[in-house]
Amino acid sequence: MGTKVWFITGASSGFGRAFAEFAIGQGYSVALGARRTDRLADLVNSAPDRAFAVTCDVTDGHQVRRAAADTLARFGRVDVLINNAGYGIVGAIEETPESELRAQMETNFFGAMAVTRAFLPAMRAQRCGAIVNISSLGGQLSLAGYGAYSASKFALEGASEALAQELRTFGIKVLIVEPGAFRTAFAGAALKHMPVIDAYNESVGPVRAFSHGMDATQEGDPHKAARAIERALNAAETPLRLQLGADAVRLVRAHSETLLADLSKWEALALDTKLAQ
Repeated sequence: MGTKVWFITGASSGFGRAFAEFAIGQGYSVALGARRTDRLADLVNSAPDRAFAVTCDVTDGHQVRRAAADTLARFGRVDVLINNAGYGIVGAIEETPESELRAQMETNFFGAMAVTRAFLPAMRAQRCGAIVNISSLGGQLSLAGYGAYSASKFALEGASEALAQELRTFGIKVLIVEPGAFRTAFAGAALKHMPVIDAYNESVGPVRAFSHGMDATQEGDPHKAARAIERALNAAETPLRLQLGADAVRLVRAHSETLLADLSKWEALALDTKLAQ
């Protein structure tokens, strides 16, 4: 089959850049998608025969389709598609204007779906490959102040579950990645803070303060995340979900245990809903 080909959105920083550096280091061919390709020059120069920069704002359908077409024209295939582009919002639901809610969904959910659909015909034809959707521990559970962000990641995970079933017969894997806090720019300038309504200081205030102070303190190493993702993709049985980081494991486990406990506690009531015979 030759050298593997990766396509990565949001490749200019954070997880995307770490994934790109990892793939280039592995000798793969890599299409680097970003809104500003000038930020990719060093990556392209590190492997000019294998690294290819494409302009790709995932909210722009024309750019997405052109990026897919140019990548396939250059490399002939894509083996690993990583939907990584995204950003976060901190604010109570009432503090978050509809325009910001919609913008969050446009990037984190609709953008990932647009990129996926652009590559699916080629991936179905080659009858192999993997789609990696970068979610978050916030795609399994939500916290006060992260409602908009989690909503976008919940949507991504719901679509990914269906996609995994739809693509299984074509030999295409789907992996949902749920990282905790990693040393990326997520909590820096890219994190949008909504205007404060004082009434939410008790519920959202601690989350807002934590988010402000988190930048450059995260324990997770994005390069180790890249290695973990490849290991999961190469496994005989790739999981549907992969949590990354001790915080992700701890919080997702606790949330799952709470769901099971509630299910058990309220099972009798849940089952007592049949039509009377």
